[in-house]
Amino acid sequence: MMSFEVKQGLFQLGFTDSHAILGVPLNAEFNEIRKRYTRIARRLHPDTCPLQDPGERELAKQLLAKLVSPAYNRFSKESERKEYALLLKTIGDRAVKERQNLQIQSETAKQLVRAQDYQKTYETLVQQLAQKQFDTPSQVLAVTGEISQLNLAYLLRSSRGGAASMAQAQSKPASSAPAATTPAATTSAATTPSARPPKESFVDQACRRAEQLITTQNYSQAALELKDAIKREPENSRCHGLLGLAYLRQNQPKMASPHIKRALSLDPQQPQALEVKKELDKLAGSSSSKATGKKTQPKSSNGGLFGGLFGGKKK
Repeated sequence: MMSFEVKQGLFQLGFTDSHAILGVPLNAEFNEIRKRYTRIARRLHPDTCPLQDPGERELAKQLLAKLVSPAYNRFSKESERKEYALLLKTIGDRAVKERQNLQIQSETAKQLVRAQDYQKTYETLVQQLAQKQFDTPSQVLAVTGEISQLNLAYLLRSSRGGAASMAQAQSKPASSAPAATTPAATTSAATTPSARPPKESFVDQACRRAEQLITTQNYSQAALELKDAIKREPENSRCHGLLGLAYLRQNQPKMASPHIKRALSLDPQQPQALEVKKELDKLAGSSSSKATGKKTQPKSSNGGLFGGLFGGKKK
C-alpha cells in the first residue's frame, strides 16, 4: 500500500495542508478550489490520464484517491470549510509562537520572507509552483511540500512581528566552521531555522491529534486519544473540553456534560467547553419545553456547535 507523506511547511506541525495539496493559495475562494480540483482530477483519473507508463498511471490513481480527493473533501461542504478554517488559524497562531524553531528551506519561501510586497509575491509563487505540481506523479509530494513552505512563510509574514523574526533567522545561514562560544554566537545559533522545535508533551500531542480527528468526524478515535490523555493529566481543561466536544458530536450529551463542567471549573474561558455548554443548554431547554407540552424542536448539535466553533455566524 502506497503512503504519501509530506514533512515540509505546515505539515511539520502535524497539519494536513489541503491548500498545498491542491496547489491553491490560503486565500483562495471555493470556486477557484473547485476548478483546480477538476483540472487535477482530469489529469490523474485513469480514464483521462495522459500518462503512458503503467507505473506512473497507477501512482497518479493513488495520488487522486489518497491525497487529492481527501484534500478537496475538506472544502466541498461549508461546514467542513469552517472547521478547516478554524484549525488553520490555530496552526497559524502556533506557527507564530514557534517561528524561531520552524524550518523554511526552499528558495521560494525564503524569497517570500524577504519580499516587500509579500501578498503579491506569495500568490505569484504559488501559481508558478502549481503549474508544474502535477506534471509527473513522482514530483507531486516535493512540490506540495514547497507550496506548504510558502504557506508557512505567508502566515508568518501576515502576523505582527513574524516578518522581522523570520527575515532575521533566514539571513544567518549556518557556518560549516565551529563558531566562537560568545553570547552573540550562542544567540544566533539558537535562532537559526535548523534548530529543532521543542518536543510536545504526550498530552499536547494527544489534543492536537484529537482536534484533527474531530475535524474529519472521527469522533470515537478522538475520544480514545483524549481519555488516555486525561489519565495522565486529569486537570487539563483542554482535554476535558475536547472530550466533551467529541461526545456531543456522537450525540451523547450526558457523557459530554461532566467533562464540560470540569473543563470550565479549571478554565472558565476554555473555548471548546464554552461552545459545547451553549449547545448543551439548548438541548436542556428543548427537553424542558417537551416536558411542558411545547413542541420546540432542538437544534442539531452538528450545525449549531460547529457553526459557532468553526467560524459560523454568531447568534
